[in-house]
Amino acid sequence: MAAKSRKVTFPHMGSYYIAFEAIAKLLGDEVIVPPAITKKTLEIGTKHGPESACVPFKYNLGNFIEALDLGANVLVQANGGCRFGYYKEVQEEILHNLGYNFEFVELNNVYNFIRTAIDFKKTNTKLTYSAIIKAISLAYRKARLIEQMEDLIRKNIGFEVNTGDFEKTQLRFLHEIRKAASASDVRTVERKYLKLFSAIKTSKPAKPLRVGIVGELYVLMEPFSNFDIERQLGKKGIEVHRFCTVSNILHNEFSLHHHTRQCLKYAKPYLAEHIGAHGTESVGLTHKLIKDGFDGIIHIKPFGCMPEVNAMSALHQISKDYKFPIIYFSFDSQTSETGIKTRLEAFHDMLIMKNDKAIRRK
Repeated sequence: MAAKSRKVTFPHMGSYYIAFEAIAKLLGDEVIVPPAITKKTLEIGTKHGPESACVPFKYNLGNFIEALDLGANVLVQANGGCRFGYYKEVQEEILHNLGYNFEFVELNNVYNFIRTAIDFKKTNTKLTYSAIIKAISLAYRKARLIEQMEDLIRKNIGFEVNTGDFEKTQLRFLHEIRKAASASDVRTVERKYLKLFSAIKTSKPAKPLRVGIVGELYVLMEPFSNFDIERQLGKKGIEVHRFCTVSNILHNEFSLHHHTRQCLKYAKPYLAEHIGAHGTESVGLTHKLIKDGFDGIIHIKPFGCMPEVNAMSALHQISKDYKFPIIYFSFDSQTSETGIKTRLEAFHDMLIMKNDKAIRRK
């Protein structure tokens, strides 16, 4: 009797599905990328998940159910700090209770390359370590290039002369980077699209308004979960900076103690101790960006995210001490897009007035 075909899936998080897909190919015969996130995804996750669960949990659960309905039978999930470390156990029980049959693969420490390679080898004994190294390297290269292009877009989309040029070019880029099968292919895509993005006509002032975005990693990196707040802000003629990326998280975890010390250094005197997950980073980075001359900060988090809730009291004090605009957004399954847009408009108006006053004083 033939062995059952292994059909692997994983949760979405922005454009990183392209890199995750390269990794998932190690674990089975076929990869099923979940459908793009929609309101239906969140509705499914909300219906079957605990009411008190944070919204990233509900998106992930919805991703898994939609992929299982398409035939997936191997689910892959990382783990990490805060409640993320409990996702696997809770989701697995929910999905079994719903009648789904599957294998759940948890990558226990994605920050430890050797442990990750061993996890893959245990899951698929046919793999060689050279194949694992090659696939992880390709996935990392794809992720890094996606981040590079997204950073370029965040900083320039608000100044394009012909509306839509950046978005059209990005769609073509994502299609080609997904097809890239080797490091050489990735380099070819990189050279091509650096030229294409650079060729897009922009009209950018010498000193544009600059806004930094800080907060919890999932809602920072999954545009649907935050109503594409970066794109909304960028299109108002603002240069948007986000520092939380998968590659930065991996790099920081490799030197975790040093990174935590650096965050606490920047966060002084507002924090004396590490407050968990990315909360310390939110405070330290905000303090640093103010000193670097940024015009505003946006702090975003899932509703009930304790590390970021803890960060907010320090952020409020920083805002008060420096008379600096910081706006806070908390997302759950009931968040209204209209409310987000209205508050962003008010924040934008406040930045313009603040900038005009600064110019007049000069």
